[in-house]
Amino acid sequence: MRERQTILVTGSSSGIGRAVVLEAALRGHRVFATARDSRSIEDLASAAGVSTLTLDVTDPDSIARAVEQVLRREGRLDALVSNAGYGQYGAIEDVPGADWRRQFEVNVFGAIEASRAALPPMREARRGTLVFVSSVAGKISIPFAGPYCASKHALEAIADALRVEVAPFGIRVVIVEPGPIETRFDERARSEIAGLLSRPGPYAAFYANAVRAMDTDFQMGKLPASSAARVILDAIESKRPKTRYRITRMARLLLPLRRLLPDRSFDRRMKKALRLPDRV
Repeated sequence: MRERQTILVTGSSSGIGRAVVLEAALRGHRVFATARDSRSIEDLASAAGVSTLTLDVTDPDSIARAVEQVLRREGRLDALVSNAGYGQYGAIEDVPGADWRRQFEVNVFGAIEASRAALPPMREARRGTLVFVSSVAGKISIPFAGPYCASKHALEAIADALRVEVAPFGIRVVIVEPGPIETRFDERARSEIAGLLSRPGPYAAFYANAVRAMDTDFQMGKLPASSAARVILDAIESKRPKTRYRITRMARLLLPLRRLLPDRSFDRRMKKALRLPDRV
């Protein structure tokens, strides 16, 4: 019989986060869906076992309040799914410093602060699961997506260190590495790039092909968000979860290939996908 757990999910307004909330509720867990704007998740409260909370991952006080509410209502927190995030796109040189900092505030520091708030009650209970939603981009750097890739690389490093640090307290750390998933992520990414397409500069001619690659080469084996949600819930429910879960055919094929190929060979594959010239 499945044990009922109390699960807190960040970034629940759409995509993987929303799918995790619905899958967890379907399995009979107590779920707290959170988002910066609670109006975006109001409809989730109609599902049995789901409550909604306001949680802005860039505001430590907001995170602390959300965790306190979970503990006040349920007296426990069994799992945290750190899913909140977005993709900042553009050439390294083109992306302003403020946008770089915002990317890390949401994708990296938000996950750190949420984990720091969740760890004390988990440590007291001598059990718990922290799930970090990373990406194929956490292992592979994609041109014109450097800020996003850097944030996910950082998240992987943090999770790897944390996994060992909290193991003595009975707390597990799981990293999920999805490839292309049917979410609103691509929609936001395109909006990020849209402003770059008309910007003059040395990379202007390359952005159109970057968008084309995003719609074709980088969409191999796209899966619905529910597929990722099932993997995440399986990990939370497992007595001995894997340290990493690769989701989609792209993730399972591309990540081993990256380890095998020399840097310059992999660079050539990226240039081909992006139709980048050898010299301008």
